[in-house]
Amino acid sequence: MDILAHALWAGAGVALLRRRRLVTARTARLTVVLAVLPDMPHLLPVLLWEMIADGTFAAVLGYAMAVPGQEPPVAPAVEFWSHHLHCIFHSAVVAGVVTALARVFLRKLWVPLLGWWSHILIDVFTHSVDYYPSPVLYPFTRAGFDGIAWNSPWFMVLNYLVLTGLYGWLWRSRRTANVPS
Repeated sequence: MDILAHALWAGAGVALLRRRRLVTARTARLTVVLAVLPDMPHLLPVLLWEMIADGTFAAVLGYAMAVPGQEPPVAPAVEFWSHHLHCIFHSAVVAGVVTALARVFLRKLWVPLLGWWSHILIDVFTHSVDYYPSPVLYPFTRAGFDGIAWNSPWFMVLNYLVLTGLYGWLWRSRRTANVPS
């Protein structure tokens, strides 16, 4: 799914959660940030390559916007690290370990991690085998589920129509919530 949609779905989730329990503005912001974060780290090796080696900014943009098989050529090490960072941040195994560690140290569920989990769950079903399938069981396997390609025009329209309807319903049915800053 695209980054904006991840943010909007996480925002809607936070709005719904606020109806059931106290959620601070900081927690809400962190949840949305963690919902979009998994799509960013894999660009770091490409950016570093552009800054300190022979890469170009055009290659960075091309890499960020590329469809599978049409990525601009990058150094093998850059491709290696970029791929593994994508796998790490889209892995339910990795997110599960982080969630468990946070729970042990904080002695409660750290709510912003729900943003990361929402990203993984959404991507499992909205990435096809042909369009960067989410490696949900990485590092055990890089295979992903063959879902719907989120960039299909019909799906993009449907997704944003559902989001529009959801936000309309949230707005119409809003209640006074106890929401500290």
